[in-house]
Amino acid sequence: MTMRFLPVGPRSLLVELEDLEQTLALFDALLADPIAGIAEIIPAARTLMIRTAPGIGADAALAAAIRDRHRPLAARDQGDSAADVVEIPMTYDGQDLEDVASLMGLTVAEVIAAHQAATWQVAFCGFAPGFAYMTCDDPRFDLPRRQSPRTRIPAGSVALASRFCGIYPQDTPGGWQLIGTTKLPMWDLSRDPPAVLQPGRRARFVEGQAKTHPVTSPPAEQGAAGLTLLSTAFPIVFQDDGRPGQGGQGVSASGALDRAALHRANRAVGNPASAPALEITMGPVRLRADAAVTLALTGAADRVDLIAGGQTLSVATGSAFAMDAGDELLIHSPRRGMRSYLALRGGFRVAPVLGSAATDTLAFIGPDPLTAGARLSPAGARSVAGAAAEPVPDLPGPDDLVSLPVTLGPRADWFTPQMIDRFLTQEWRVSPQSSRVGIRLEGDQPLTREDSLELPSEGTETGAIQVPHSGQPVLFLADHPLTGGYPVIATLLPQALDLAGQIPPGARIRFTAEHDFTPIDPN
Repeated sequence: MTMRFLPVGPRSLLVELEDLEQTLALFDALLADPIAGIAEIIPAARTLMIRTAPGIGADAALAAAIRDRHRPLAARDQGDSAADVVEIPMTYDGQDLEDVASLMGLTVAEVIAAHQAATWQVAFCGFAPGFAYMTCDDPRFDLPRRQSPRTRIPAGSVALASRFCGIYPQDTPGGWQLIGTTKLPMWDLSRDPPAVLQPGRRARFVEGQAKTHPVTSPPAEQGAAGLTLLSTAFPIVFQDDGRPGQGGQGVSASGALDRAALHRANRAVGNPASAPALEITMGPVRLRADAAVTLALTGAADRVDLIAGGQTLSVATGSAFAMDAGDELLIHSPRRGMRSYLALRGGFRVAPVLGSAATDTLAFIGPDPLTAGARLSPAGARSVAGAAAEPVPDLPGPDDLVSLPVTLGPRADWFTPQMIDRFLTQEWRVSPQSSRVGIRLEGDQPLTREDSLELPSEGTETGAIQVPHSGQPVLFLADHPLTGGYPVIATLLPQALDLAGQIPPGARIRFTAEHDFTPIDPN
C-alpha cells in the first residue's frame, strides 16, 4: 500500500492513500489497534487527517506507527452481521430516479433492487452534521452529479453521486441525484450520539417508512434575570473552548475565535477559563443589568461606558466591574480588532450541546445567536477571586499589515514554485464578506494552477488556507466545514489563530512560511 504523510501542523498530519478502499482499510486498522497519542481521525475519500493529543507531535515517529498498522484489504472484517448493520427505511420517490436508471442501464425496479442489495459503509462524514458519505461494492453506483445543482434539497432526501450515497439531514442546496426519501432523522440532538451514521458504520436500505418523531433541541435555560440585550449591530453568540472530538459526526470544534481573550475575561471574574461567555463582533452593543452583576470585558473593546443614575462613567477593560439593577452598559465599536468577550461572574445559564455552549454558525449547533431583547440569566456557579488585569496583545486595525506564520501544505505541491512565491510575497486584503467560518482574502493577482484536477474531499484543520477556483484564498476559522474539496496551500500555526480571529475587514495579511512543504518520512 502506497502512503504519503503530508504536513498540516504541529499536531496534525494528512495520510494520503491510493483510493477509498485503502483508506477504509487503514481507518479500520487504526480503530482496531489504536495508537497512543492520536486524539481524532477524520476519514475522507482518499485521506485520513490525524490529530494528536496535547504534547504529542505529528512527526515521523507517528507516521511510522501509522504505516505499521496497515493490513491487506482481504483481511478486512466486512462486519455484515445483522448487529453491525443499520436498517434505513425509505420510499423510492426521488425526482432523479428515472435518470439514475438510464445512467445505470437498468429499469427503475432494478435500481431499487440493487440499492437494497448493497451494504453501504460510511467512509466519512462532512458537509453538514449527520451527513455520511456511504459507499458500496457495486461499481454501477459510480454516478455523476447533476449538471445543474438544486437550490434546495429537503431533509431526508436519499441521493447518489460519485460512488457515494448520502442522506441530507437538513434542507440544503445540492447537486446529487435524488432517488428517494427517509423519515429516519439523520441528526437528532435528543439521541446519544445524535448522528445515526458515523465512519465505519454499515447500512442497508429497506422499502418502507420509519416511525416519525420530532427532532428536538435542548430546551432554553430559564433562571433569574441577569442582563437584557437592548441593542446590537451584529448577532452575539455564546462561545467557550468548543467541542473537539466530534468529527465522526461531521461536527467541527467551533469555539471562541480569540481563546486567550475569552480566558482572560473569565479569569477576571473568577470563572473557569473555558466557561461560556459572550462573543461580541464589532459594535455598538447596549445591555441593561436586571440585577446586581459582576462582569469583565476583554478583546477588542476599547471604549466602554457605564450609565448609572444619570451619569456616564468610563469602564476599564480587562478587570472585573459591578453593575446594579437598572444600570446600562454601552460597548462602542472598537478601533482595532474585531471581537470582544463579556464574562459574567458565576457564568451564564446556557444549555450545552454535545458538551459545549459554543454556537457553530455554519452547522447551526449550539445556542441561537442573540439579538435585541434577549434576556441572559446567571448560572450561579461557584467562582473564586478574580484575577488582576492581564497584559493584552496589540490588535490590528483596518489599515494595518498583519504577518501570519504558516506551514506550507498539505497541498502546496499542487502549486508551482511561482505560485507559492506569489502566495508568500503578495499582500492579501481581508474582505468584508469574512465571518466565523473563514476570512475571505483578495489579492491583486489570484493564485492559479496549470491543471484542472479535482481534489477529493478531505479533512481540513482550523487555520487551513484553501484555494478555490477563483484563486482568492479562504482562511478557515473555528466554524469551518469539517471536510473541503479545494487544495489547502498552507495551514496557519495554532499560536496565530487568536490574532487571525481579530483581523478586521480592510486589513492586509502577508503569510510567512515557518515550515516549508516536505512530506513526512516515516523511515
